[in-house]
Amino acid sequence: METVAPLWLWVTFVAIVVASLFVDFVVLKKQGAHDIGVKEALNWSLIWVALSFLFNGLFWWAIKDTTGSAELANTKSLEFLTGYLIEKSLAVDNIFVFLMIFTYFAVPSHFQKRVLMIGIIGAIVLRTIMILVGGWLLQQFHWILYVFGAFLILTGVKMWWAAGQEPSLDDNPALKLLRKFLPVSKNYDGEKFWTIENGQKIATPLFMVICLIALTDVIFAVDSIPAIFAITTDPFIVLTSNVFAILGLRAMYFLLAAVASKFHLLNYGLAVILVFIGTKMCLIDVFKIPVGISLGVVVAILAITMVLSVRSSSSSSSSSNS
Repeated sequence: METVAPLWLWVTFVAIVVASLFVDFVVLKKQGAHDIGVKEALNWSLIWVALSFLFNGLFWWAIKDTTGSAELANTKSLEFLTGYLIEKSLAVDNIFVFLMIFTYFAVPSHFQKRVLMIGIIGAIVLRTIMILVGGWLLQQFHWILYVFGAFLILTGVKMWWAAGQEPSLDDNPALKLLRKFLPVSKNYDGEKFWTIENGQKIATPLFMVICLIALTDVIFAVDSIPAIFAITTDPFIVLTSNVFAILGLRAMYFLLAAVASKFHLLNYGLAVILVFIGTKMCLIDVFKIPVGISLGVVVAILAITMVLSVRSSSSSSSSSNS
């Protein structure tokens, strides 16, 4: 798998991720179990977004310095930004599922941040493996691009169809499987994943939540990773844009959880984005849509969907008040 990124930038990326997780864990440990307010979630979200943009600036400089081509640096940094935005956008749908899981298991809000932190680490490891395998497959078998593209289109259509339906975990096969093979306590035991009942070591509901969040992230990665490969086949860009989007997932969850009802049409926008990216991937050998246009389309779809969501919510509130 070929990449334009120099070796020192790979090392820098790993160092930034390790340092970010360390700082997050230290802050998490010092704070202890507590509720995350909108202000704190917003501040952390801005920090993670700023860090991602700073890294993209460093990436641009590294490509310019290594190749001497400002045009190539512009193209690659745009690919990173587009991939980051796609992953960040699809993470919104992921967050709504997390919210459903937490609600279903009645997870106390002050325990949720630890669950999400562990989930983020698991997501980074699993997605790294999936990206490396996906990159190798694309390099060996070009026709897989068409499979990925068709899959994204079908996923987008399915997401559009399911957008207006109320999600439920009652018939979730993963949850049924976990409960069949794993005895689970009915009560929480602080932030512990295991507890002792009647002299037997059994899982707490918090462990079930961790398992479901890990499985959910893998499912969503099957959508998001091919979508980013449609923008670029450079494994460095796919991996870094994915990981930087994931690093801010915990703060983004608490921020969106407070305003989820205001963006009730967002899933429709995400469905259109998936169909667009899938179509772009299927047409790659016929017509290659420029990265700048792809970025513009994604931003426009998100902006339109969010504006329509807010207007729709405002209209509903005005009607109910009158």
